[in-house]
Amino acid sequence: MRINSAVKLAAVALGLTATIASAGCATAQPAPSATKPTIVLVHGAFAESSSWNGVIDKLNEQGLTSIAAGNPLRSVAGDADSVRSVVASIDGPVVLVGHSYGGQVISQVQDPKVKGLVYVAAFAPEEGETIGELSGKFPGSTLGDTLSKVALSDGSTDLYIQPAKFHQQFAADVPNTKAAIDAATQRPLNDRALNGKSGAPNWKTVPSWFVFPDADYNIPVAAHRFMAERAGSRATVEIKGASHALTVSQPGPVAKVIVEAATAVG
Repeated sequence: MRINSAVKLAAVALGLTATIASAGCATAQPAPSATKPTIVLVHGAFAESSSWNGVIDKLNEQGLTSIAAGNPLRSVAGDADSVRSVVASIDGPVVLVGHSYGGQVISQVQDPKVKGLVYVAAFAPEEGETIGELSGKFPGSTLGDTLSKVALSDGSTDLYIQPAKFHQQFAADVPNTKAAIDAATQRPLNDRALNGKSGAPNWKTVPSWFVFPDADYNIPVAAHRFMAERAGSRATVEIKGASHALTVSQPGPVAKVIVEAATAVG
């Protein structure tokens, strides 16, 4: 049984609105560890590992070790296997952090080393759900109209955001020059990943934290709020006026949530 309480906090220094949700469970408290957890960062669609650079800088300042795992973006099961291999190579506890589709991926990694989950403008699907279904559950996403398709020889299709529409759709609060580079280096999402159904999610047994923008054109803010509440988020931070590219435009607030999660479980 989950016992949740929500308290609105005004975080003026960070320029954001936060909702802190405290969730307690007598049988599912994370055990303290003498070792600081390693932070494994998993990018989502239309991004790549360097999208975490600003967050990594902030985590380094806090003495936390982080790894930006390459996410193939090919299929839910295959991508989760890739991240699971990274986790298996790490000694000690792990906090998994996923951005966008990366949230679906980290939700599939069942490993006792995983002590915490942080969802950064990310999907947290229930078993049997796809990210397309979750995004369409609430109004507000304009992603579909911005996509271009590339047919592959295996019969699947890669999806890109059209470069001319990338800035407004994905990264509206990122400087023009940076958004142009990110548009050119974006990694495509395969349609098999887009339509892949989730297995049993680990957020039902592993504590989670959520941080997301209120100006997300990929995932409606109502969907973010719904997923955070459903997962029993320990702390939910909503950043006013931020875009989907939260790891790039808001590395400080994102890192702060990750540090809070690492401290809680470590």
